[in-house]
Amino acid sequence: MSEERDIGRVDQEIEQEMELSEQRRIRREKLEKLIEMDRNPFLVETWNVTHHSENIKNQFDEVEGLEVSMAGRIMAKRQMGKASFIDIQDKQGKIQVYIRADAITPEEYEVFLTYDLGDIVGFVGKVFRTKHGEISIKASQLVLLCKSLQPLPDKWHGLKDTDMRYRQRYVDLIVNPDVRKTFILRTKLIKVIRDFLEGRGFLEVDTPILTTIAGGANARPFTTHHNTLDIDLKLRISNELYLKRLIVGGLDRVYEMGHMFRNEGMDRNHNPEFTSMELYQAYGNMEDMMDITENLIATMAKEVLGTMVIEYQGKTFDLTPPWKRMTMQDAVKEWVGVDFDLIQTDEEVRAVAKKHKLEDWDKMSRGNVIAELFEEYCEEHLDGPIFITGHPVEVSPLAKRDPKDPRITRRFEAYINTWEVANAFSELNDPIDQYNRFKEQQAQLETGDEEAHPMDEDFVNALEVGLPPTGGLGIGIDRVIILLTNSPSIRDIILFPTMKPL
Repeated sequence: MSEERDIGRVDQEIEQEMELSEQRRIRREKLEKLIEMDRNPFLVETWNVTHHSENIKNQFDEVEGLEVSMAGRIMAKRQMGKASFIDIQDKQGKIQVYIRADAITPEEYEVFLTYDLGDIVGFVGKVFRTKHGEISIKASQLVLLCKSLQPLPDKWHGLKDTDMRYRQRYVDLIVNPDVRKTFILRTKLIKVIRDFLEGRGFLEVDTPILTTIAGGANARPFTTHHNTLDIDLKLRISNELYLKRLIVGGLDRVYEMGHMFRNEGMDRNHNPEFTSMELYQAYGNMEDMMDITENLIATMAKEVLGTMVIEYQGKTFDLTPPWKRMTMQDAVKEWVGVDFDLIQTDEEVRAVAKKHKLEDWDKMSRGNVIAELFEEYCEEHLDGPIFITGHPVEVSPLAKRDPKDPRITRRFEAYINTWEVANAFSELNDPIDQYNRFKEQQAQLETGDEEAHPMDEDFVNALEVGLPPTGGLGIGIDRVIILLTNSPSIRDIILFPTMKPL
């Protein structure tokens, strides 16, 4: 029975492909006839657009009877003898256009009848309301601006295959209105970020994407080669170290929002190319970064969605500040049942690591074990929003040590829906400590850890010039937008996600 279903599905796919090929052939023949009639739509260069669909609907009382000039894609077509209705989709939505043979001439009407769904037309006409109450345009002029040679997905089934949606985003945007809304929301949310930061005196800057050293994070970079200089370069994994150089140079509050690149796995929260925002504030600290984080994300929700209480995939999150705080060690105590205040020796630390089956347990330090246990057993409980503090020095090579406990750093990570959405420090500005931490990381890099932080002697030199006490923050913009748009995956909020070629 299963084999019969498989054969039936294959037959159906072959039949659909043959039908599509036939439709393409017919559309090309229509184009050839238009060219013979000296009506090649691809020679049209411009069209004067004076109005858009939603503006007309929202301001009908003001524009009723007014002649307007519009353009858009034909999404539906209904013929009734010498009159027809078409639904036109423009950047704002859809509007109905009423076309009569005696209004645009019988000859033009016959040409119009050859138009297909997906064709792009320009039209002029007066705004009116039909007897059924639908706001429409009565066309007095209709011009084909672009012939669509590929049939659109049918209106009943749409473009549902997720892989095809991501590969053909241009079709996805045409036939799935919710997708357009998501990317419009994305743009609005990013504007709120810029307005928020500029309101707090931050200067937006640009730093290099191609670098000789991929620093600022523990991640595997992409490598390329510059022919003229004959050197390998890396795509940035973070912009942190360049931004801190600017703080050294006297630009006290800077931020950059842009693409980062990490040669790592792909899943619902990870794409090799992603958008991150990092900011640095001279004379600020970890608490200042907490204030910015919770207020920025809450403001994004309030300004664009109208509420600080959001729904995501059936769960509710209240983003209203202040957010909960918890140390990493307390999280391990609560969800793993291990109290590291009671563990004093390396032998006890490694016994815990062995018990919980951590890789390389016999070589791990106290800080590494805490961080691994937290990642393995605690993150899944962090619905949040919540700040996790007290990260061990071993996993925080760029953060200032906590003066009360030099084994941990003045660092936090923010979690919502168990996802890390932000990472921040009171920045390490001691050049001697920074050099020694880089040396430890470089040793790990040389023994095969591709995600260890490389030595950056120029950055150490910048610290020797003098970095004031500084707070730094990085926010995963894509993850926040996933949450605020209630999108299932990072691929749903990136216009053209990375895909394996067919």
